[in-house]
Amino acid sequence: MFDSFDVGKVLVIGPLRVCRSVWPEERTKWDGLDFLKMSVIVGTAKQRETALLTPADVYVINRENVKWLVAYFERHKIPWPFDMVVIDELSSFKNHQSQRWKALRKVRPKIKRIIGLTGTPASNGLLDLWAETYLIDNGKRLGKFIGRYREAYFKAAGMNPYTGVVYNYVPLPGAEEKIYNRISDITVSMKALDYLDMPECVMVNHYVDMDPFERELYDVMRRVMLVELDGETIDAANAAVLAGKLLQMANGAIYNAEREMRVIHDQKLQELSDLIEQANGQNVLVAYWFQHDHDRIHEHLREQGYEPRDLKTDADIADWNAGKIQIGLISPASAGHGLNIQKGGHILIWFSMIWSLEMYQQTNARLWRQGQKEVVTIHHILTRDTVDGDVLDALKNKDSTQQNLIAAVKAHLTA
Repeated sequence: MFDSFDVGKVLVIGPLRVCRSVWPEERTKWDGLDFLKMSVIVGTAKQRETALLTPADVYVINRENVKWLVAYFERHKIPWPFDMVVIDELSSFKNHQSQRWKALRKVRPKIKRIIGLTGTPASNGLLDLWAETYLIDNGKRLGKFIGRYREAYFKAAGMNPYTGVVYNYVPLPGAEEKIYNRISDITVSMKALDYLDMPECVMVNHYVDMDPFERELYDVMRRVMLVELDGETIDAANAAVLAGKLLQMANGAIYNAEREMRVIHDQKLQELSDLIEQANGQNVLVAYWFQHDHDRIHEHLREQGYEPRDLKTDADIADWNAGKIQIGLISPASAGHGLNIQKGGHILIWFSMIWSLEMYQQTNARLWRQGQKEVVTIHHILTRDTVDGDVLDALKNKDSTQQNLIAAVKAHLTA
């Protein structure tokens, strides 16, 4: 911007909380960058417009408002002003049917330089790469159309026999290497372990067992997709719903048709208490998925004399990093990306297992990242012989594809 004048105005797109706090904070941490003027485009429409019209070098906007931004310039007949765009968490643009992706594609020809940052480029498989890569190179390497990309590199692996709709694709023989080669010239992959002084990370699995009555409830739901509990019938309409119901039951509770919680067991809650006690006063981060998990964890720990606190606001995060929160509760859906909370602790407990590899890895990376001074311990509380184990296996299988991608395009940089 000021050395070679290659770009004049930069737009950064990222998760909301990252836009509000992380980018402005990081700007001041780097020597020679604190003079850059930064404007954060968040809030109400009026606040966003004011920030957009404020003179600055770098503008930061949350990904949900990309459509608004593009429409704003079109409505006011203003030429697209950003000749460089940085997408923080490029994987959030992996859906080519999303409004944010379509809006950015519309202005892509007007962007001179674009960079995508992500730690999970193919969390659900190599199909994700098409939409992400399209925004980087305008469709030059993997094609202009998702259909052609699928035809060239994938084959159907699962299909509804009645409708003919394909719901699962797998790469053709040799397709992975071809895809990697196609994008290798614009892809730089760097593992933190290779380039940064990272602390050790230890993964520990803790298994709990349901009693015979609890086990019977779980097995009945698994076999016939419905269960009688407290005089009412709770059922699952299909396999996807069943997987969610079984995850809930493994955690100790389940929702009925009216979204009311029905408690089954407290095995995981007891294990959680033991792990917190074993921490000997060290701060602990607890990840949950279902709202009833949050409510039960909160109530249980308060009964144990603890004061758990949700990490939702900037004030919560500041207090966590300052060591003022002994037990922090986070949902991977809202706190999985970009937050710098490694200063507040080094112990993460997964009370609930989740299917999303991206959210899982990103949540782990909240503590296991540069700046962490201690050995990071990540605990998984798993109910034995339940879907918990299947989820863990699925995460490992998805990770293998992603790690192959990372290894294939890895750049060995020299100092």
